[in-house]
Amino acid sequence: MIAFLAVHPTTVYVLVAITALVLAAVATPVVRRVAWRYGFVDQPSVRKVHAAPMPRLGGVAIYLGFIVALLLLGTRFRINELVGIMVGATLVSVIGGIDDRRPVNPLPKLAVQALAAGILIFSGVQVQMFPMQGMNILVTVIWVVGITNALNFLDNMDGLSAGVATVAAAFFLLLAALSGQYLVGALAAALLGACIGFLFYNVNPASIFMGDSGSLFIGFVLAAIGIKLRFPDNVDIVTWMVPALVLGLPILDTTLVVISRLRRGKNPLTTPGKDHISHRLARVTGSRREAVLMCYLIGGIFGMVSIFITTATVVEGYLVGLAVAGIVAYAIWWLEAKVGYE
Repeated sequence: MIAFLAVHPTTVYVLVAITALVLAAVATPVVRRVAWRYGFVDQPSVRKVHAAPMPRLGGVAIYLGFIVALLLLGTRFRINELVGIMVGATLVSVIGGIDDRRPVNPLPKLAVQALAAGILIFSGVQVQMFPMQGMNILVTVIWVVGITNALNFLDNMDGLSAGVATVAAAFFLLLAALSGQYLVGALAAALLGACIGFLFYNVNPASIFMGDSGSLFIGFVLAAIGIKLRFPDNVDIVTWMVPALVLGLPILDTTLVVISRLRRGKNPLTTPGKDHISHRLARVTGSRREAVLMCYLIGGIFGMVSIFITTATVVEGYLVGLAVAGIVAYAIWWLEAKVGYE
């Protein structure tokens, strides 16, 4: 194992990312064959964009790349926090894998996600911005469950969820490096590499989907990284916006879908449909690939704003936050009222 103090942090990040990338890239063809053999297959339907059956166990390759890269290269996390993150991520990935084989009702999946969030809290990974511990716990559970499902919602086009997660992980890695949080950076680097390794097979036209085993795992890890980030040179009442901005695209998509389905009297958790931001952008551009690239770009813009927030004053931070909220509100109105859905 490589001790973090023995080499420059940038070297560690590169080694972790490359290791995760290679492992995920090598594992994906293997799990693709396993998915075909054991029936982990996503069948086409009128509510889905793919026209032929597709294996959907790619999340296992992402999981292996991430976990093995961290274990091989070593970390100096507090062991309880590292175990908490890995156990929680494993739980949500397992329930996602079960759902990939045979659909699971939303409530058991939410219960497992809440349990995984509880494991994070028990291990010491939680929001710490409120004076009341009960409020910190509540916000932690809402954040973890919300972001976990946001990445799951986003997994609806070739390369979309993995690509957006790559962009978010890259910004988390940069932010961790800028604030001297080398260990958090290792988590982000491992996720970055694993997602890129999987993307070789998932970009349009995809030969495998990540499935819920991958999207729930990615969402959980991103949520944990967002909680772990700290910015000692600024105050919490400003920097709480940073992880929310980095994950702005998944949050925007989930908000749009929930509002749209509730407005139509539909259950947001059980109603499938082509009403996500990617579907709507594809209607505007006439191309699914262009829609996915636009989502990457939007995610990158959110990430750049988050970097500014890390050094902003309270007034500056909230002026920018209000401006972003206004733009997001307008985007939701435009996508719902003008672009529409299928």
